[in-house]
Amino acid sequence: MAGREVIAPAADAVAEALAAGRAARDAEQGPAPEDAPYGLLGGALGHSWSPRIHRELGSFPYALHALPDPADAARLIRDGDWRGLNVTIPHKRLAAEAADVRTPFVEAHGAANTLVRLDDGRVLADNTDLWGFAFLLDGFLRRHMGADASWLRGRKAVVLGTGGASEAVGSVLSEAGAEVARISRSGGPGHGYGTLVEDHGDAALLVNTTPVGMYPACPASPLPAGILGAMEGLRGVLDIVYNPLRTGLVLDARDAGIPAEGGLVMLVAQALRSSELWQGVGLDRDLVGRIAGELERGSMNVFFIGMPGCGKTGAARRLARMVQRPFVDLDDAFEMEYGETPAACIARDGEAAFRDRETAVLAAHGADTGLVVACGGGVVCRPENRRLMEQNGTVVMLDRPLDQLSRNDRPLTAARGVEALAAERMPLYREWADLEVRCTGSAEGDAVLVRSLLGL
Repeated sequence: MAGREVIAPAADAVAEALAAGRAARDAEQGPAPEDAPYGLLGGALGHSWSPRIHRELGSFPYALHALPDPADAARLIRDGDWRGLNVTIPHKRLAAEAADVRTPFVEAHGAANTLVRLDDGRVLADNTDLWGFAFLLDGFLRRHMGADASWLRGRKAVVLGTGGASEAVGSVLSEAGAEVARISRSGGPGHGYGTLVEDHGDAALLVNTTPVGMYPACPASPLPAGILGAMEGLRGVLDIVYNPLRTGLVLDARDAGIPAEGGLVMLVAQALRSSELWQGVGLDRDLVGRIAGELERGSMNVFFIGMPGCGKTGAARRLARMVQRPFVDLDDAFEMEYGETPAACIARDGEAAFRDRETAVLAAHGADTGLVVACGGGVVCRPENRRLMEQNGTVVMLDRPLDQLSRNDRPLTAARGVEALAAERMPLYREWADLEVRCTGSAEGDAVLVRSLLGL
């Protein structure tokens, strides 16, 4: 016991020192200046991973230019002191129009996501979404079909959406020899989602290029439940949305036993191609997987589930300090949101009302990234909570013998009895868990073990 008491404060001190060092480095670096040689142009950019990606690629400093007014965006394109710009909604067509030189794809489709300042001062408009999606597609097919893009030759591919991104995706699929059907939510036969199974049930691949399912309205899917499983020919699903890491569509596909991946690799791959154009050098393709992996590991939440009193809060808090991540106790978050403890809510309004509010609190944190979250013991009582965790998270079950559980201030445990709760919930804990951990005897030990097993 004494050894554990000494180790825990030491771990806290190390974590605090590391966090202070990181904060100092971030403060020293600060945001990129407006006249940075590289950057991202868009409307409301919010949080973007692009600066971090381009730091790794060597195209840095990298500034964020949130300019919703097209006139301001046009001035930056024409007169800004930059070498390379990525462009996102709503300025992709403006970028194509304002450029002096356009690649054939941009000329044909009128949308650019990458601008390059040439040596003579002219502006070149390109669309690296093609390269990025081709990279994502090739890796997906090799992992799940054991083949390259030639696997698509003669097969049907359905693309959800008819905007600029769908044009890039459709172009790549057509080049691979696929029969491409680009469909919108509304339209006549063969063009709407309502008849997807009847008209395109033989499709081998489905790709979502719409923003449906993107943060913060997540997890959501552009398709009703059950559609993917009813498409008998479907062998794979791709969603170019990368936040959350697993969209509702990706989770639907996995539930149906269909291989599926999100758009994080495409994001990094198109950035790599942009960086090559700006720097005039070739970059190692292995950078895509490494950077995407780092982003995913850093963004993935860790959710602790298990019986009431098993030590979830202590282990989660300790892990958060070790890996320098925000810690959330879902019960504390509930109290902050509703002004009362879960126990008080249950006593006054009943368990059903508490579960509704608990799900709302979980939804807010499940859409976030990079957290360590201790969940209440009954979080598995609502099936919809599983997706709220899976979209951006890894679920860890702490398993402690029933006779060692803490029973303080646990109204449901007192009312029903620990054995009855265990019979109801233990199968769900095991079904939901990505990782099961037998408690080591201390919160410190549990945290160290989880950190090791997850590679954090």
